Amino acid sequence: MLLNLYVKNMALIEEADISFKKGLNILTGETGAGKSIIIGSINVALGNKVSADIIRKGAEYALVELSFKINDQDKINELKAMDIEELDEGQILISRKITSSRSVIKVNGETVTASQVKQIAAILIDIHGQHEHQSLLNESKHLELIDKFADSKITEHKNVLKQEYSRYFDIKKKLDDMSIDDEQRQREIAFFQFEINDIESAGLKDGEDEELEIQFKKMVNSQKIIDEISQVNNYIGESNFDNASDMVSKSVKALTNVVGYDESLEPMLAQLNDLESILNDLGRDISNYISDSEFNAEEFEYVQNRLNTINNLKMKYGRTINDILKYRDVKSEKLTEYENFDSVKETLIHNLKKSEDNMNEYCEKLSIIRKEAGTKLSERIRQALIELNFIEVKFEVEFNKSNNFTANGFDTAKFMISTNPGEDIKALAKIASGGEMSRIMLAIKTVLADKDDIETLIFDEIDTGISGRTAQMVSNKLNEISSMHQIICITHLPQIASMADTHFLIEKSLKDNSTVTSIFELNEKSSIEELARLLGGTTITDAVITNASEMKSMAMESKRRKSTL
Repeated sequence: MLLNLYVKNMALIEEADISFKKGLNILTGETGAGKSIIIGSINVALGNKVSADIIRKGAEYALVELSFKINDQDKINELKAMDIEELDEGQILISRKITSSRSVIKVNGETVTASQVKQIAAILIDIHGQHEHQSLLNESKHLELIDKFADSKITEHKNVLKQEYSRYFDIKKKLDDMSIDDEQRQREIAFFQFEINDIESAGLKDGEDEELEIQFKKMVNSQKIIDEISQVNNYIGESNFDNASDMVSKSVKALTNVVGYDESLEPMLAQLNDLESILNDLGRDISNYISDSEFNAEEFEYVQNRLNTINNLKMKYGRTINDILKYRDVKSEKLTEYENFDSVKETLIHNLKKSEDNMNEYCEKLSIIRKEAGTKLSERIRQALIELNFIEVKFEVEFNKSNNFTANGFDTAKFMISTNPGEDIKALAKIASGGEMSRIMLAIKTVLADKDDIETLIFDEIDTGISGRTAQMVSNKLNEISSMHQIICITHLPQIASMADTHFLIEKSLKDNSTVTSIFELNEKSSIEELARLLGGTTITDAVITNASEMKSMAMESKRRKSTL
């Protein structure tokens, strides 16, 4: 859900801070007040191209920030896969700062590219009204929508198909790898044998290199170790001058002489006795270490050569001994395949044919389910379009079969529509009207409301070219899907505005001889006054106020009735 939009120094907006709510968020205002700047600002934050002249006159930069709250763990995981970590409690902050020379986009404080933020935006928000932002125009999404509509009926089949496709792909790759002539195969066999012998002749043991490194380090530094530990031995007890052992012994004698006069000295004497014992034990251990330490040139040479052998193998076959042994196992398996080339290839061809048959079967079953779902979905969407005053509308799904298997089957699909009597049915992407497209999307969103996982929907041009009964139908549909999605809608129609759960007013004013656009959240009284303006234009009479109040009351009653169903 989009929690907040903050805009600073963008076009006519000096500063705006809008907190959106759940349900239906309506934005209204007089023509030219800057309503389009609001949606434009959101698009700018989400990676749209922008020119430096969008910066408000006299300002050094423009800034847009969007704050989202995500409750869906699947979406959080999708974002994590893009290296986007959520902030506290699933919040995502997208910001874009524009100066005369550059533009910087950040997500949760980390700089991203415009293409990256567009990928992120596709998970969070769906904007309708401007063609370049309508996911519905992307025909690759149509099959996805059909599958969402089919839901559980299709999930199991798709999972089975994905598993079989993975198996099919692996077999095909192995078979492709065996597309070599006999001469090349013999060269490969010889090379595999050389590599396997090279590794096996070393007699590697897992973890051996770490033990050898420890030994080598000790041997290389053996003289330094002996020099330093001999110094320690001198300090403790082997030197001709006073050492630690002597000093502690003298301290024990001194304290023994007086402990009989003061019992409180006994703990100190006990500690000195313990210290004397520790120093004596340490001195013996050091002496034994020195006497046992003897540099063995042959052992050193063995360790050095062994490490050279292992490191040489690491350079050729892997970073660790475990990697080298895995490499050997892979090559051994490949050698066996090449030594039994004909039988292995025959088995692979048989398995590929069997997998292809399985793929065909699963793809056909999947296609049947999709076509059944497509027929039902088409009818549901057609009915929803009729409810939006597309009277003689036709809506169909055109399925085609691709030439290749994929993990998603062999179907391609696109939505086909005719909105006027006598008009040929054609691809939805060829619909020119932004307003029509927004209403079509509204119909589809209504049908798929409980299956669509994009929480925030923005409708910008949904009321273009409509009024009266159609406007009321659109209003009802927006209300219907706002129970399951956050809706943000800019409108100039009172029928739509009256249904608002949260109503914002966008207005233009003069400030220091400059035009400024401001945005305010309206209370119920102010919302009715704004509805009256939309109904009555420049002349607001008591009758218009009464009409606006009744319209708002009817809208709220409609909402209450729907909530109890």
